Amino acid sequence: MRMVESTAQKQERANEESANGSANNTVDRFVRSRAAFWLAFVWGLAEAVFFFFVPDVLLTLMACRDLKPALKASLAALAGALLGGAGMYAFGLAAPGAARAALDYVPAISPKLIARVAGQTDELGLIAILIGPLKGIPYKIYAVEWGARSGSFLGFLLISIPARYIRFFLAAAVARLLARALEPLTHHRASVEILILAIIWVAFYGFYFSRFGW
Repeated sequence: MRMVESTAQKQERANEESANGSANNTVDRFVRSRAAFWLAFVWGLAEAVFFFFVPDVLLTLMACRDLKPALKASLAALAGALLGGAGMYAFGLAAPGAARAALDYVPAISPKLIARVAGQTDELGLIAILIGPLKGIPYKIYAVEWGARSGSFLGFLLISIPARYIRFFLAAAVARLLARALEPLTHHRASVEILILAIIWVAFYGFYFSRFGW
């Protein structure tokens, strides 16, 4: 009887390891794929326009599995963000009132926050575009406000590079460090790492929406 139980336990463990291995392979193939790279680009563009979940969600998942493709994807997210930012700059330049009204429909963006960004832009100029997004204030608002003031487009693009990329890079780097630190507990299993990241991001957005509103 003990031998039967031991054999069953071994088979169960083998099945579990096989399932974990299959999940790891599936996630790792995606992380290293062109699809992940292009998803990062599209996500970066969308978040710079009217989408409200940051591409850092994808970048942190990728970094937990493999840092190198995550860093490549962070550059794709940056390219998308610059393209989206340029679009919002043009929107603010052409129709500032309509652009601000459109922003008001985005969750966590309110007329009060838009007015706050307008004041920061008047006071700090291009530096506001660098500082604000690092504090969690949506980059898209700064793009519209700078365009509304007919500010330098080249200056806007140049300051947007560190304004966007610093956070993308740090998110990926911190996620990789966290994954390495927890590896003795997670055994680098994709399902466990995804669960941990999901808990972190749900907590983050719970705090974020409690601060800025929906």
